[in-house]
Amino acid sequence: MKKALLVFLIICSRILYAQSDCISAISVCGNSDISYTPSGPGLILEGIGANSCLSDTENEHFSVWYSFTAATSGTLAFVINPVIDTDDYDFAVYGPTTNGCTSLNNANVFVTPVRCNFNGTGASQGNTGLLLTIPPPPPPNTNGSAGNLAEWSPHMVVQAGETYYLVVDNYRSSPDGFSLTWTGTASLSSAFNDPALAPFPFVTPGQPAANPANPNEIAVCSLATPFNFTALSAGIINGNSANFKVSYHKNTNDVITGGNPVTSEVVNFTTTYLYRIAYQDPTNPTNPMNGCFITGKFKFKDGSFALNNATLTSCSNNNSGTAMYDLTTATIGALPGHTLKYYPTMFDLNAGTNEITSPSIYQFVSAEGKIFVKATNEFGCTATAEITLKFHPLVAVMDASLRECFIETNHSLGVFNLNNAPVTAGTATKKYYPSVADAISGTNEILNFLTYTAPTGVVYAKVFNAQGCYNIAKITLTVVGPVYSSVLKDKIICIEDKTTLDAGPGFSGYEWSTGATTQAINNAAVGTYWVKLKTGNCITLQKVKVYASEQPVVSSIDISNTSITVNVIGGTPDYKYSMDNINWQDSNVFTNISRGDHKVYVKDAYDCEPIDITVLVPNLINVITPNGDGVNDVIDYSALSGKQSLVLSIFDRYGTKIHQADKSNGYKWDGTVAGKKIPTGTYWYSVTWNENDKKNTPFKFSGWVMVKNRE
Repeated sequence: MKKALLVFLIICSRILYAQSDCISAISVCGNSDISYTPSGPGLILEGIGANSCLSDTENEHFSVWYSFTAATSGTLAFVINPVIDTDDYDFAVYGPTTNGCTSLNNANVFVTPVRCNFNGTGASQGNTGLLLTIPPPPPPNTNGSAGNLAEWSPHMVVQAGETYYLVVDNYRSSPDGFSLTWTGTASLSSAFNDPALAPFPFVTPGQPAANPANPNEIAVCSLATPFNFTALSAGIINGNSANFKVSYHKNTNDVITGGNPVTSEVVNFTTTYLYRIAYQDPTNPTNPMNGCFITGKFKFKDGSFALNNATLTSCSNNNSGTAMYDLTTATIGALPGHTLKYYPTMFDLNAGTNEITSPSIYQFVSAEGKIFVKATNEFGCTATAEITLKFHPLVAVMDASLRECFIETNHSLGVFNLNNAPVTAGTATKKYYPSVADAISGTNEILNFLTYTAPTGVVYAKVFNAQGCYNIAKITLTVVGPVYSSVLKDKIICIEDKTTLDAGPGFSGYEWSTGATTQAINNAAVGTYWVKLKTGNCITLQKVKVYASEQPVVSSIDISNTSITVNVIGGTPDYKYSMDNINWQDSNVFTNISRGDHKVYVKDAYDCEPIDITVLVPNLINVITPNGDGVNDVIDYSALSGKQSLVLSIFDRYGTKIHQADKSNGYKWDGTVAGKKIPTGTYWYSVTWNENDKKNTPFKFSGWVMVKNRE
């Protein structure tokens, strides 16, 4: 097991002789890293040369004494390597002993050492020590030394528990140092490598310096406050045995001896401080590990820092009076390793109350004002800053209105160009939404805003400025419905007439289907017309019809003896009647009409060209004498056989039909019923037919007849 002890001897203004005497030898504990600056032979001038390989008269010059105890049995060797090769380092090893230095000398003249050598001038250039490659020596030579083979001596075989003393002397008395490296299978006794006492590594305080060759650095937040060194002890010991104690010192000699410990003082950034971890078992004063110690060093550095006040500017959207801020984006000069906490007031920051915690830090909604931030670095140092919360300039908007003409296919809808709404002065980015909620959330955006089809109502414009802030304006949409002429109505005229169509005043333009652009058009015959009526920018298409008046129709003619009753339907009452197309009467009855053909004229209230119909008043037969004399034997209307549906009906006084003459019997009646003569008396008859005209006008001729039968 390899053990190394690096010893660097440096010039020190303070002269200390204690470790230059055997009785105050430095305990070598395992892989201890010890630095010491001897400056003479110590307080006792010890005779180390009389019984050694050194000259008989040689005493100590610049010497250091060490003691070491083997923890395990085995071989043991070491190399002394001067920093300056020309330095002359000599050594002697004494022991083993259980009584310390008192058993090793007589009147300060030391016994023969078990190993001894002095620096030579060989290839090793000043190195000396024990080598594993040289076998153990024979019995001591005549001068009592343990053997000197050039600058090297053979290794030692040690047993566990044996204690030895080593003196290293610089014959040249120069202030230069050396390194001491241990080799071999034996291990040196040390509390620091005992897993029962030190299961954990000891921890040098502070953080590694930028230059790894420099000591660790402990950051302090202020030089005005004395630093409490003892606060570092628990971290250094790191949970190991409570028998390890830490002391703090300001120079090498003090850390070796444990003298002048520092517990609290105002530190600076230039001094290198040293710490000493020493083991002392209070229950076993003779424990060979007592007095073992290791040392380390550290410095202080400035851990304080400062922050910058900063300003965050955000959008108070839609004139809400508040804005959303990401406080972590404030450029206060904090470093990535800093822990930041935010507070609404400086009082809260100092008291640690009402912290603005995550996730509110990233979605902090506030009016304009100040926020206070406290940063803590990895050394526990703190700094504060103010964050001023400001608004970007508010987006100036105004509500607007748009009016558009109706769509011809749906008068309740219009097509709007929302971009024409004057919601802001100048140019700006705008988006459009059907509701305020959609505008705020950015949902259901109206993408066809240049041709937005909608009824009368409202939409909302979201207007953005260069900073991405927005405000919302209302756009009132009005669909301008069709404006019709209230005076332009359908007309009814005679088919042969013309009329005037007048759209009336109040419109800014007219365009007729005839091509006319006047308010009215004349000489409009029966037909369908339209006019485009302009109101503002809107045009309403209004249709108008000129109807031919419906002519009256003679529905039937009733002829009774010498009177004619004309029955009329259709057309527009009141009707006028005439038999000469000159003289007109309101009554539909004409009297004292002669037998034969006549024309009857009828017109309605429109006074259009009259209709006319030919009326036949048949010869009246009032008496028949069916006696077979060939005179008035029958009623005969066969002369009307050319008429449609000609029928002769005979009724008795009670209205009972007793005979019908039609095509089957030649339209005649001979005064019999079923071949029997009827009683003499008066009977009623009627003759009906349909005229051979377009209307198949029905005619009815009625009268009475006397039937005289000889009994």
